Amino acid sequence: MEPNKPNELNLPNRLVLGTAQLGMAYGIANTTGQPVYNTVMSIVQEAWESGICEFDTAQAYGQSEQVLGQVFKILGIADEVRVITKLAPDVDHSDRAALNSALEISLNDLDVESLYCLMLHREDMLDLWEKGLRENLMDIVESGRVEYIGVSVYSPEKAVQALNADGISMVQLPTNVLDRRFEKAGIFQLADDAEKIIYVRSIFLQGLLLMLLGDMPEHMRFAAPVLNRLTSLAQDAGLSINKLCIGYIKNAFPHARLVFGAETPAQVRENMKCWDVAWQDEITARIQMEFKDVDQMILNPSLWPKKETIIL
Repeated sequence: MEPNKPNELNLPNRLVLGTAQLGMAYGIANTTGQPVYNTVMSIVQEAWESGICEFDTAQAYGQSEQVLGQVFKILGIADEVRVITKLAPDVDHSDRAALNSALEISLNDLDVESLYCLMLHREDMLDLWEKGLRENLMDIVESGRVEYIGVSVYSPEKAVQALNADGISMVQLPTNVLDRRFEKAGIFQLADDAEKIIYVRSIFLQGLLLMLLGDMPEHMRFAAPVLNRLTSLAQDAGLSINKLCIGYIKNAFPHARLVFGAETPAQVRENMKCWDVAWQDEITARIQMEFKDVDQMILNPSLWPKKETIIL
């Protein structure tokens, strides 16, 4: 059974709350660590009351699934939220029993009867797609426990492979004002043509784009020249960095959904304000001209020196 293709390309609110921060200390700009339970409750409630109904999580995000499940239950929204999760990368995805067992753990931890989307957490899992994985996941969809299947990718090549795969409806990928590899590879247009949904993560590059230069750790100083150029561009446009980052993705890719994280309810409110910012097409053009080819050392957190980084 093939899952129905999502047809909600023009949702009035395309923002998705990423919840890695809610289950562990995450992000280079994180100064508060993992939020305490009451803060998590306030973050989720703020997002929900602001119109955000999608929550992106994963088994690898520490306690994220468990905490979300508790919060959904207390807020009484477990039957209404749309949850996207990813099974742990070490689950044997070629083993149907292992997949089903791992899925049941997520459903129990999240305290939901079904998932909006189950995503593969690693792009290399696509190599198993025609070796039994597709059949295993379609059986899960047919069971009613998952509505859509997706995959989180890191390279344009794997994004193309995913978008061409029958049964995959959603692709999550990193894109921001500096990282425009997928844009230049035509991935967003390919997704539109295939009537599939792109989820954009790393819009703030794990918080690096929001850091004040004076707060930047020594081992990240190599990124300062590019961030200085970004700051100058934002000042010329009369926008904060937040507004520039969110405004670019919203306007350059009008069918994509944006995943953002928050460590406080105030950050949720700030991002909602950024979503409504007035935007001029010339800002998009200038970003595309100014940041044509940024060094991979800056774009890829796995290459950042002297810092352990979890890749989402």
